[in-house]
Amino acid sequence: MQQFCTDFLNCMDSHMPRAICNNVSGLDQLLTNATGFQQYECKLKQVRAAVEPNKTFETLIRQAENYTNTLFHTTYRNMAAEAAASVRELFTDIGLFVLGSEVSIEEFMNRFFDSLFPLVYNYLINPGLTDIALDYAECTRMARRDLNPFGNIPKLVAGQIGRSLLPSRVFLQALNLGIEVINTTDHLQYTKECNRALLKMQYCPHCQGITQSKPCMGYCLNVVRGCLASMAEIDAHWREYIKSLEELSNGMHGTHDIEQVLLNLHSLVNDAVMYAQINGPKLSVQVNKACGLPSRKPGHSSGDQLEDNEHYLTLKAPQRESEETLASRRKEFINSLKLYRTFYGGLADQLCVSELAAADGLCWNGADVVKSYTLRVVGNGIKAQSGNPEVKVKGTDPMINQIIDKLKHVNQVLRPLHPLREVQLWGNAC
Repeated sequence: MQQFCTDFLNCMDSHMPRAICNNVSGLDQLLTNATGFQQYECKLKQVRAAVEPNKTFETLIRQAENYTNTLFHTTYRNMAAEAAASVRELFTDIGLFVLGSEVSIEEFMNRFFDSLFPLVYNYLINPGLTDIALDYAECTRMARRDLNPFGNIPKLVAGQIGRSLLPSRVFLQALNLGIEVINTTDHLQYTKECNRALLKMQYCPHCQGITQSKPCMGYCLNVVRGCLASMAEIDAHWREYIKSLEELSNGMHGTHDIEQVLLNLHSLVNDAVMYAQINGPKLSVQVNKACGLPSRKPGHSSGDQLEDNEHYLTLKAPQRESEETLASRRKEFINSLKLYRTFYGGLADQLCVSELAAADGLCWNGADVVKSYTLRVVGNGIKAQSGNPEVKVKGTDPMINQIIDKLKHVNQVLRPLHPLREVQLWGNAC
């Protein structure tokens, strides 16, 4: 490599120092340096979108958990302390699901309402001087799904939770894949053929004492399109990825908006408790049939009596400025990302037009300073490189093939995704 200029242009006979021709240690960084700012800016937007929603989701979940605990403390004070553990477990499971854990929404919602029923029975339906015994409480917990004490509210809650959590989960996982795409393409190793072509284009003019003339536009396009041919293959899949993310984000509203659903969850829990209380006499008979007459702990007070429901403090999510909502954050991010939808397909052209090539006038064609480049200019992508006169391109980089396969997969997941439709989420591949 060090003798390339010597062999090609008799560099050592020029007036330029030998060190200029030999100083090619940073050659592999040429395209990285040229694309670094653009990719870094794009990466920052991706990372910000992926990290901040995680923090926002955590804050949202804690706020919704606080609303639910406040409901028990203000309206069902006697059972508040015992309900706290179940509430904490419920919202922990919600957070784990959004972040990708394989937990069942139906199962953790059932566990919550199963654990809630013994408390409702003990404090609202059949209160006594002492609490029901542990084995009797366990019997009522096991009987909850057969007795259906909360009506259709558990199914309603599970449906709303599922419709809102699933799109948010997919959205976060898709963002993580986007970061992986950018990180991978930001650290590609260029081939020897690419390095030689770049050296010829950037360094060899100096060996002839030519320091002012930039490469001809056509010449630059052939070299850089050849070097970035594999990266250009990402273009169609990247465009579809951004379009699919936008469509998914646009569907995340109403009952499919995780923010709206979680901050209203306490209200549905209250509806469920009130439904059981209203149907208390009927439920008491059913529990007696299923578990026998209540057995109670000796000498253990059940505490203060329940406050009247008419004193229920309505807890509504405070009205917040639109820029503070998850929906507005998503919209802002998608609008920023759309600016990069042609990033991979147009990167070579952008580099030559904005940084590397001469806009007009005399230019370097790889052998001399000329008025124009006369060889054929090829297009973008691997197939177009078969006739490239400057760079020999053998095939797609294996790492790019892996990235393309992952983009194809996530696009297949996102394409049919509708908030009302079940989809199979990917695992470790993304």
